[in-house]
Amino acid sequence: MRSFNKLYLFFALSFFIFLVNCGSDDSDLGPDTRLDTTSVTEPDTTVEVQDSLPVNEAAYAFEGAEGFGRNTTGGRGGKVFYVTNLNDAGVGSLRAAIEASGPRYVLFKVSGTIALNSELKIRNGDLTIAGQTAPGDGITLKNYPVSVAADNVIIRFVRFRMGDEAQAEGDALGGRFHKNIIVDHCSMSWSTDECVSFYANENTTVQWCIIGESLRNSVHDKGSHGYGGIWGGKYASFHHNLLAHHDSRNPRLGETGGDAFALTDLVDLRNNVLYNWGGNSTYGGEAMNVNIVNCYYKAGSATSDSKNDRIVAIDKNKVEGTDVYDIWGKFFIDGNYVHGRTQATNDNWTYGVYPHFHGSYGTVSEEDKKNMRLSIPLDINNNVNTHTAEIAYEKVLTYGGMSLVRDAVDEHIINDVKNGSYTYEGSNGSTNGIIDTQSDVGGWPVLNSKDAPLDTSGDGIPDAWKAQMGLDPSKFEANGHDLSTGYENIEVYLNSLVSEIIEGQK
Repeated sequence: MRSFNKLYLFFALSFFIFLVNCGSDDSDLGPDTRLDTTSVTEPDTTVEVQDSLPVNEAAYAFEGAEGFGRNTTGGRGGKVFYVTNLNDAGVGSLRAAIEASGPRYVLFKVSGTIALNSELKIRNGDLTIAGQTAPGDGITLKNYPVSVAADNVIIRFVRFRMGDEAQAEGDALGGRFHKNIIVDHCSMSWSTDECVSFYANENTTVQWCIIGESLRNSVHDKGSHGYGGIWGGKYASFHHNLLAHHDSRNPRLGETGGDAFALTDLVDLRNNVLYNWGGNSTYGGEAMNVNIVNCYYKAGSATSDSKNDRIVAIDKNKVEGTDVYDIWGKFFIDGNYVHGRTQATNDNWTYGVYPHFHGSYGTVSEEDKKNMRLSIPLDINNNVNTHTAEIAYEKVLTYGGMSLVRDAVDEHIINDVKNGSYTYEGSNGSTNGIIDTQSDVGGWPVLNSKDAPLDTSGDGIPDAWKAQMGLDPSKFEANGHDLSTGYENIEVYLNSLVSEIIEGQK
């Protein structure tokens, strides 16, 4: 009887504890056991489905980060800086946030065009620039180059439309001699030198960008330019980008001239779309190690007839005394689609590469051709979700560039690519889609701003979103891991703003 009473008491106590726990409030749970509830509605009933948080996951630079720069951490663990105005400098400006030191996230409470008064140089790394937070039509930078001169930098969803109004020479965006850099979903145009140049770096990615309409007959002291970019690096990825309406360097493959760095580099180009190159498409690669995989080439009105089926014109260094003198690079080239050119599509090397050596090399020997051609790709550790060239074409046009809010510039470039046409041409001699100044296409579009969401704690996460996720709007929780074991709370929020784009581009 005594044993029965003890057993009865045990079950009664257990049932009481169960009832108490069922009635407890989620806000009393610790950060590692917070629950996320999702309502599932069925006929005549609503059921609360609870999924345990935080999500157990590894963290890359952000969701959708790929290539050799995907492990960049940027501002992780750092402070939050808000850009609150469109001034070139001073409190609340983008320049002030970039010139700060220490790990930091840069977010925006304003949209519009920032007119730079001088070059904007990123000298202090451990930086994340989250352009997707701008309320309204987003952020555009104009007048002067932006350069990355630091390690560990993430740049997302920003437009770099330099122009020649300030009579400055330079690249819209570029950087060299650094490591751990990733540029994602940005739009670059109207440079007076190259639009986007990243080379002689280590562990870098440029992905899902629209790189278009460099200025040909503009202010460069060497005369005509109109260049897409110089691309290179040790463990460098360039994937799912659109290059359109450039006269040359689409891209130019290169490192620091004649330097031995090229001998040990690894440059991976895949799933890029090239449209309407003029005098030159992709070329260079002296002594380099390069993959060109599943890219889509579509000639346009500006493209020379002799270069309609060109995939790449491989070069070698002919300057005696340099580290790489007279050394051909090594290339894996496969799966590239040349629009309207069946032979070059079916046999990339025979029709898209071998006929396109510069005439100054004379007849390239069969032995040299064999040695430069790799039978297996340079290993990238499967760090890019690779599509066929045809699928990449569709996805880049749909999701590439600052696609959270497309401006008129990206819209007309994309329409030109789709239609195989051009909308504008230059006012200083350039034709067929190649332009000379930004006014040829109407200049910088007006960008509208909206009210920024309320963020009581200043941690970069809006109050409403925090409340929805079970966080405390009154507390600074940017660097917590309440929602993910890998990403910080602020990163989960930043990822959520563009989740539909990232999901769609897979």
